[in-house]
Parts: sequence; structure tokens; C-alpha cells
Amino acid sequence: MKVFNLRCSLDHRFEGWFSSEDDYVGQTERGILICPICGNQSIERLPSAPRLQVSKGRQSQRESAAQAAGSTASAAAASQQGENPLLQRELTMQSMWLQAVRHVMAHTDDVGDRFPEEARRIHYGEVDDRPIRGRASKDEAEALREEGIEVMSLPLPDALKGPLQ
Repeated sequence: MKVFNLRCSLDHRFEGWFSSEDDYVGQTERGILICPICGNQSIERLPSAPRLQVSKGRQSQRESAAQAAGSTASAAAASQQGENPLLQRELTMQSMWLQAVRHVMAHTDDVGDRFPEEARRIHYGEVDDRPIRGRASKDEAEALREEGIEVMSLPLPDALKGPLQ
């Protein structure tokens, strides 16, 4: 199993798991490798450092130095030394966004293209109140807002519209 660090042309970073280097190349050439954040198909493989097994002696020295400093936070900072904090923050935000999207998808009914009609039926008490999601044009969403029906756009890449993994 190969795990590659990938980036789309909009600078969203993610991991890809492939059975081999050829599998990665094949998926890229067929255009089925897409960004899970934005659906972009322009993906590049990032260089990655090999994982090194550090001897227990060196690891113990590092741990005792961190304990001498009196903080496990300094040990965490030492283990992440050299990582870009802005990149880490962006990756954390992407992860949080994906978790929020998964939560919305798991706790709402997908009414598809019937979203404007179903939202109106719920708003006017014709059917039981329940959380829904679906598709509406900008004009349809604006018309719903003018009627006092609160709607929110949540752009989803095609990869998230199917089964979530």
C-alpha cells in the first residue's frame, strides 16, 4: 500500500492511498483522482520524507529533555518541529469542514431537486418539520429567503455527494 501526500491546484492538501505507483498514475491519467475538498481534478503528488525509525536511546533522551522542560506541550512542539503552522491550521480547518459536511449529510433528508417545494411545505406547516438538503438555483434560494424561509448554500464536490468513506 502506498500513501502519497497530494495537493490540488487550489492548494488543498490530502492523502491518497494506492495499491502501487502504477495505480496512482492510472487513476491520475483516467481523471478519477479528485480533491475531496473542492472536486478539482488537477492533482499533483507532493514530495514526502521517509518515515525513520528512531532508536529508543535517542527517543528516550528527547523525552527526558521534554520532561525536564516541565511540559508535555513542549514535547509535542518538538515532535512537530519544522512543520508549517499555517499548513497545519489549514489542514485542521479542512478536516473540520469535512466533519461538518458529513454531519449535515448524516442528519438530513436529501430531497434533491425538490428542495424549494419541500422547504415551502415545511415552512407553511403542510408536512412535519425536519432537516432537509437538496439542490436549488440561486434564484430559487433567493425567492425562499424573500418568503422568510432560511436556507444556506453548502457547496459539495461530487466526491462527497455519493457514499462517504
